[in-house]
Amino acid sequence: MIDRRRFLEGIGTAALTAGALVALASSGGLAGGLGLIGRAEAQTVDAAKLMAPGALPDQVLGKADAPVTIVEYASLTCGHCAHFHETTYPVLKEKYIDTGKVRFILREFPLDIVAKAGFMLARCGGEGKYYPLTDTLFETQKSWAFGNNPAQALLAIAKQSGMSEQQFNACLNDTKLAGQIDEVAKLGSQLGVDSTPTFFINGKKVSGAMSPADLDKELAPLLGN
Repeated sequence: MIDRRRFLEGIGTAALTAGALVALASSGGLAGGLGLIGRAEAQTVDAAKLMAPGALPDQVLGKADAPVTIVEYASLTCGHCAHFHETTYPVLKEKYIDTGKVRFILREFPLDIVAKAGFMLARCGGEGKYYPLTDTLFETQKSWAFGNNPAQALLAIAKQSGMSEQQFNACLNDTKLAGQIDEVAKLGSQLGVDSTPTFFINGKKVSGAMSPADLDKELAPLLGN
């Protein structure tokens, strides 16, 4: 995990604006939201609270009337999250999302300022680019999250997605967006998220990176298999 000092040094190397530093540093990473995290007693949360409109609109994959809804709270710098998205998520998408059985929602729960910057870029990517960008960030996590210059690596990914350096700077300078991501994570903590990844499968809390077999086991009774 990269600490804030190291990330801010990287941002300077990437020639970001001073305003971008203010946007990320003044937001305090997730200091406010993470302070509320505590281990939840219940293993099932109220569906209305889970699906209530939040600070940012949910990015949804799958049919609106799918019988199962999976909400994942993840951090882009979380190795277990990357493992899930590399190994189990392709099975989830092909077998369940694309066939209309599951509606999937990824929500931001960044554990450090580097992950927060990555989520900000995904939100700034434009229509239809949220999941392509988060997929890329999970797939290439080792090259951007744990290198010597995460800001420069993120800039390269942003440019590959069609974003200019000016747009990149403006995105990381968006204090409103930074605060909205904090609010998404704060809701997660209130729902009992205390580690990543954490899933809510029709409201049932499931912690940890599920294997394809684990996923099948969770979904079978809900789909009548």
